[in-house]
Amino acid sequence: MGIRVKSRTSAYAIAVRDGRILLTRLSEVSPVFGPGQWHLPGGGIDPGEQPVEALARELREETGLETMACRLVEARSYQVSRQGIDWHVTALFYLVEVGETRPAVTEIEGSADAVAWMPLDELAEVSLSPAARDAVMMVDLPEQVRSFAGWRRQTGS
Repeated sequence: MGIRVKSRTSAYAIAVRDGRILLTRLSEVSPVFGPGQWHLPGGGIDPGEQPVEALARELREETGLETMACRLVEARSYQVSRQGIDWHVTALFYLVEVGETRPAVTEIEGSADAVAWMPLDELAEVSLSPAARDAVMMVDLPEQVRSFAGWRRQTGS
């Protein structure tokens, strides 16, 4: 049996608060990136779904948090092999402002099995997915957070 090739477009949230970034830990059922890695909340965009709708849905499923505002900041692509599938992932990265409630995984048996606000200065000590590593490296997070204050765009419309 040969290797299958699949393409996927995903929307990921970069949420930063008080020197911490919101991350989810990937479970065994994660289709693309390996389990146990800390990853950005987000995931695949369903057919006919707008990227910001997918972002809000995935954020709610994986963290229980609502998207208050978001702004597209970067797009990247990844080649990943997992469980006999060669994935080509196009990732859309959004800087996101989330609600104030405590994060909790709400999707049963989904691709995330934990969620946490991780201190930015401690990320070298955890296993990050390639997308999470890039999100931290690609954006001057403190500057982006300052420029994001006061900016609002409601999602879902």
